Amino acid sequence: MERGTTTHGPASGKLAADLGRLLSPGQVRTDGPELRAALQDATGNRGITGKADALALPAGTGQVAEVLGWCYEREIPVTVRGGGTGLAGGAVPDGGIVISLELLDKVRAFDPECWRIEVEAGVRTSTVHRLALENGLLFPPDPGASEQSAIGGNIATNAGGPHAFKYGVTGNWVTGVEAVVPPGEVLVSGGPLRKDVAGLDLTDLMIGSEGTLGIVTSAWLRLVPAPEERAVVVAFYADARAGGGAITEIMGSGLQPSALEFLDRGALESSLGSFPSDAPEVAGFAVIAETDGSAGEVERSTGELVEAMSDLALSPPTTINDRAAIRRFWNWRDGVSIAVTAQRGGKISEDVVVPVEHLADAIEETVEIGNRHDLPACSWGHAGDGNLHSSFLVDLSDEDQIRRANEAAGEVFSMAIRMGGSISGEHGIGSLKTAYVEQALGPVALRLQSEIKRSFDPKLLLNPGKKIPLP
Repeated sequence: MERGTTTHGPASGKLAADLGRLLSPGQVRTDGPELRAALQDATGNRGITGKADALALPAGTGQVAEVLGWCYEREIPVTVRGGGTGLAGGAVPDGGIVISLELLDKVRAFDPECWRIEVEAGVRTSTVHRLALENGLLFPPDPGASEQSAIGGNIATNAGGPHAFKYGVTGNWVTGVEAVVPPGEVLVSGGPLRKDVAGLDLTDLMIGSEGTLGIVTSAWLRLVPAPEERAVVVAFYADARAGGGAITEIMGSGLQPSALEFLDRGALESSLGSFPSDAPEVAGFAVIAETDGSAGEVERSTGELVEAMSDLALSPPTTINDRAAIRRFWNWRDGVSIAVTAQRGGKISEDVVVPVEHLADAIEETVEIGNRHDLPACSWGHAGDGNLHSSFLVDLSDEDQIRRANEAAGEVFSMAIRMGGSISGEHGIGSLKTAYVEQALGPVALRLQSEIKRSFDPKLLLNPGKKIPLP
């Protein structure tokens, strides 16, 4: 992507006037900070910035349909924007119109006694978490930046998070969607249901499609009763092999933590100084397990986790069971990415996934790839899912370092595929990974996905250049 640009002058004024007939003048931007912000997502620190002619802010599904229909008739590309927290360039426009869903922020229905909620796409993840907990319920998906990330974006990327090990990713909690599809029609698939096999699963097709098939405007989400208690067990090891053995022991013992995380040596060197509990001064690897359930279940499983994680640990595992201390711990864990970035001012980080038995291999090979490109490298992530954030530390002002880091990231993708894994575990494909999709999926899957894309979007105007590489 090039540095952000917009269209100015008579053409821009006419565009604003035409869109203003569908919305209102205050809902259209052809210049200013809001439009400039819409030209990038969380990849902006890597210089990934796009261009657009206008930003539209519809206030409801009907207005989204009108704008999409207007754009489709005129063959204007459309990129959809949620909270702007994406990490793959999926919401970065390459011309045309950006449709922001930030005004679609209503809770349409909330039925605590039936464990369900319907929210519009612009509702923040933290809002759903709060509403659920205030009513004794839990919405488990917990991707990062919950105060900024929006439910529509989480659905578009099928976002995960630490607790996906037990509870699954966002898509496991969506029972229905409302979406606007070309040339401006409203699709309703699923709803407040637990079962629905009456047709092809269009809901699942929309989940993870990254705005290339349609624009999700609202969703029905499934909730569960909140667990009574939680506890975290942390153990430190000399290296990835020893820590990987603990992960294998946990899973082989039939234990089901709600989260099972890891940090390698480089990630610990960046973040261990602010660890909110007892920790060795030097460690090569950390395994983190959280358990939840009734008080009795948590007490029992905590003891079982301590036993499983003790072998080869540098010291007895630490147990954290005070609620405030658990919050501090997860705040620390959420800050690991920032701590790693601070070492050189930037990083190129990719979220590959491998079979869990190859996790230690992938962690070690990430460091080897970094060495070949003369870059510090580390990884951390969701051990139970085999999902690692392979990261190469860079000075973002050094173009040669960025070039070498991008080459290293390409090697990480090839590594994951070679190990039987995938090029993305939770961040999506966006524009940063499309060059590797055919290698990851193979020609048959790529052809079928291309045909599905053309069925939904025959003019190829929805988020062009993202997710699905097309001729």
